[in-house]
Amino acid sequence: MQRIFPKRIWALPNNDKKVYLTFDDGPIPEVTPWVLDTLKQYNAKATFFCIGENIKKHPDIFNRILAEGHSVGNHTFNHLNGWQTKTSEYIKNVEKCETYLDQTTTLFRPPYGKITSKQSKILQQRGYKIIMWSVLSYDYDASVSEEKCLQNVLQNIQPGSIVVFHDSLKAEKNLRHVLPKVLEYCFENRFKISSLSSG
Repeated sequence: MQRIFPKRIWALPNNDKKVYLTFDDGPIPEVTPWVLDTLKQYNAKATFFCIGENIKKHPDIFNRILAEGHSVGNHTFNHLNGWQTKTSEYIKNVEKCETYLDQTTTLFRPPYGKITSKQSKILQQRGYKIIMWSVLSYDYDASVSEEKCLQNVLQNIQPGSIVVFHDSLKAEKNLRHVLPKVLEYCFENRFKISSLSSG
């Protein structure tokens, strides 16, 4: 996939042992504040790809993400699947999310990782960086055990990895088990947990 879509960002190799934890689908009161509390314990900065509709419902949690120094990205307003959405409608939905982000961010992640080449090209022409991932935790998949979810991350994380988690109800059970252990592992192995730069 990375060879087919080289303009999308899959990882950011570096010599500083930086890794990038990302959280999709929030903010929601049931999960996001706990994620923020857990990150704070390790002085870790992450990137939250927010759904516009959730920002609209929970602006206080969104503002806390920003206040605590994390970066944010656009994840469409309604969590659209680009492969099943007309391009004009998809772009409008991204723009609608943009109005709730309250700040300029160039970071965009397509829900489900599904975006057409045309949609991708338009967003890149508008200055968006399309952020994919190199490590998928599968925290959202109920058929994946907590331990398997953890190993999905620990066996694949390396300097420059972009790791996908979800601050969502579907992912909550696995995430509560996995996130503290991943943070502990990164701390012990001297990885620096950084947010993605919008610049």
